[in-house]
Amino acid sequence: MRLTNYTDFSLRTLIFLAAKDPSELSTITEIAEAYSISKNHLTKVVHELGKIGAIETLRGRGGGIRLAIPPEEINIGAIVRKTEEDFKLVPCFEEGGSHTCVISPVCSLKHALHRALTAYLSVLDEYTLADLVATPHDYRVLLGIETRE
Repeated sequence: MRLTNYTDFSLRTLIFLAAKDPSELSTITEIAEAYSISKNHLTKVVHELGKIGAIETLRGRGGGIRLAIPPEEINIGAIVRKTEEDFKLVPCFEEGGSHTCVISPVCSLKHALHRALTAYLSVLDEYTLADLVATPHDYRVLLGIETRE
């Protein structure tokens, strides 16, 4: 399975924010530049992360974004489920879709793929954002995040 750029950018944003001092705000521009990704795409990602409650957005002068909850409470599997458009690995996963496959009545592939997807998400459920950013200093160095030390 391949994650969409949207989910990838969502996870990268959360990693960036978790690597920073929780009292410091970040900007979309700062994150986009650190990862060399599109600011426009990141704006949509940040909006959605705010809607699902993972980040807090503060508007106006001196505003920015930061994690809304501690990294230990942000489950990676949950974030992937909320940011991926769908998990239809093959057309026959679509309920009521127009796709009909001649071997569908006897096919075990659909079952095998469903089990694989369930296992994939189950592994992601084992991780929190804190697990991914266990060494924040290393991330700060690689991302060029300045600290107030």
